[in-house]
Amino acid sequence: MVSFESDYNNGAHPDVLQHLIDTNQMQSASYGADIWSHQAREKIRQACQCPDADIYFLVGGTQTNATVIDGVLTGYEGVIAVDTGHINVHESGAIEASGHKIITLPQHDGKMTAEDLHNFHDRFYADPVYEHMVIPGIVYITFPTELGTLYKASEIEAIYDLCQAYEVPLFIDGARLGYGLMSEACDFDLPWLARHCDVFYIGGTKVGALCGEAVVFPRNNAPRHFFNIIKQHGALLAKSRLAGVQFDALFTDGIYFHISRHAIRMALRLRQLFLDAGIPLKDSPTNQQFAILTQRQQLHLREKVLFETWEPIDADRTLCRFVTSWATTDADMQTLADALQQL
Repeated sequence: MVSFESDYNNGAHPDVLQHLIDTNQMQSASYGADIWSHQAREKIRQACQCPDADIYFLVGGTQTNATVIDGVLTGYEGVIAVDTGHINVHESGAIEASGHKIITLPQHDGKMTAEDLHNFHDRFYADPVYEHMVIPGIVYITFPTELGTLYKASEIEAIYDLCQAYEVPLFIDGARLGYGLMSEACDFDLPWLARHCDVFYIGGTKVGALCGEAVVFPRNNAPRHFFNIIKQHGALLAKSRLAGVQFDALFTDGIYFHISRHAIRMALRLRQLFLDAGIPLKDSPTNQQFAILTQRQQLHLREKVLFETWEPIDADRTLCRFVTSWATTDADMQTLADALQQL
C-alpha cells in the first residue's frame, strides 16, 4: 500500500546508498574525524557561504533539538517556542528531561511572530521578581513549521533582530529544511538563513538520508566543548562515517536541493488532486498537505493509501496530513488519483 504518512518511510536516496556501498570496505577514523565527515562539512560550509561554520552530525531530530538546546542553555534558562512547536508536542518531554522549561507563545499558522516575542520579553523583564523565574535563554522556531507553513524572510529577520537585542540566540529546526527552501513560496536561500540565526540544522533523515542531521553554528560560535556535550547526551557516533558519507553525497552536485524540489513538485500535484476532487485543504506550500476529510472519505481512502489524522474539525470532518518526499513516485500519485476518483 502506498504511504503518504511521512517523509521518512523510505530508505536512502540511491546516490546516498551507493556512496555508502562504495566506501564500505575503506577504514576510517571515528568520532567525526573520518574523511567523509570532513568533506561533508566543507561542502556544507560552501553551500551556506559560511567558511568558519562549526558543523556536527547527529542521528535524529529529537536528539539534535535536545542536545543543541541543552548545550546552549544554563541550568536556570528555558527555551521559547510556539505551542505547536515540535519540541513542545512531539518529543516526549525531551527538553524538559534535560532540565529546561519550554516557554510557549501562541502560534499563528504554525509560526511565531516578532510582536508576540517582543511583548513576552517586555512583560517578563518588567516583572520586578523576574530573577525568580525561568530566564528565556534561546528562541526555537521550525522551518517549515509543523503545519507546513513558511516564514517569510522579513518575519525571520524581525525575530532575529529581537533575539540580538535581547542577547538570546535563535535556533532554527531544519528537519525538513530542504522542503522549505525549495518551495516556490520561500523568498530566501540557505546562505541567507545562515546569516539570520545563531544555530540551525540541515535535516537528512527526512530528506534523502537513512538518518542524520547536520548542526550548523554558522560563525564559529558553537558552545564551548560542544563535542563533550554531544557525547554526554549519547549523541556522538563512534562510527561517524555513517553520517559523514551520507551528507557528503547529499551535498555533492546539489543533490539535497534537487531531491527536495522533487518533493515539492509532487506535493503540488497532490494538492491539485484533492482540489479537483472538491476536497478543501489548509494552505501549505511545502511537502506537507492537510486535507479536510469526512469520515466516509477517510475510510475509502484508507483502503488504498496511508495517511495521518491530525486533528478533528467537527463531528464528521478531520484534518488529515498527506506528505510527499524525495522518494514519491508518479505511480504513488496515480494510486491516490484513482482512489480520489472513486469517492
